[in-house]
Amino acid sequence: MRFQIVFTPRAEVDLWYYKVYEQRVILDAIKRHLETEPLVESQRRKRLEENLLAPWELRVGDHRVFYTVEEVAMVTIARIGHKEYNDLIIRGKKVEL
Repeated sequence: MRFQIVFTPRAEVDLWYYKVYEQRVILDAIKRHLETEPLVESQRRKRLEENLLAPWELRVGDHRVFYTVEEVAMVTIARIGHKEYNDLIIRGKKVEL
């Protein structure tokens, strides 16, 4: 079953923070890894402990895509950031998970 991918307004702004090349890599990974099995844990997909961003994380190199999955076959991309060492950075600011 295919899932529809929807971006929140915040996630769209998060995506535009990156260079065009990075945007393409992130969007390709979202399409490849979240359209069919977003609830199956893998090396790239991980269920997170309770936090303020989202219950799931997709790892794309140093980038992180935080998302939720709705019952109606829809994946909502909540935020997009990247890791610098052990810190999560979203739009240039450190964010706590």
